Amino acid sequence: MRKKTSGKRPAKSIITVRPAPRDRKRALVCFDGRVEQAAIGRSGITSLKREGDGATPRAAMKLIGGYVRRDRLFLPPTPLPMRATRKDMLWCDAPGHAQYNRPVMAPFSPSHEEMMREDGLYDICLVMDWNLLARRRNAGSAIFFHLIRPGYEPTQGCVAVSLPAMSRLMPHMRRGTVVRVL
Repeated sequence: MRKKTSGKRPAKSIITVRPAPRDRKRALVCFDGRVEQAAIGRSGITSLKREGDGATPRAAMKLIGGYVRRDRLFLPPTPLPMRATRKDMLWCDAPGHAQYNRPVMAPFSPSHEEMMREDGLYDICLVMDWNLLARRRNAGSAIFFHLIRPGYEPTQGCVAVSLPAMSRLMPHMRRGTVVRVL
């Protein structure tokens, strides 16, 4: 005899990002009863995100997948779709280009982010759905959930956590996990 199911889908996970007290460039990432320190944009959090403003958008953004530097680290098991980062992977951040806020391949002359960075920030880089589906020029691009710089230096608008914190979060992240920036 088969067990009856209620037909309900499991609730999507929510990661909450709250501004840290007394420092608008820092945040607290809350998930499943844990609190991790994080860095956010140098301009803090904004409801009116613009390309290059250095602010993290106040929004509920879904994780859609990510990239990992397999030559540098071993990724903890995760149900989130992940791709190995290669040297020719870039992310277009040129508002006037047709590939704005999309992954592109090198060579690519318009403005872009290199996905295989020497500083290790994108050794684990998760893509959030900010300005992806209905892209608007100058509304911000390359808003990622990635690893942090030493000293919790601010980002260009992303959310960044330490490698140990990311390793604790990865097993719980899946496509559709919501990162809610308050």
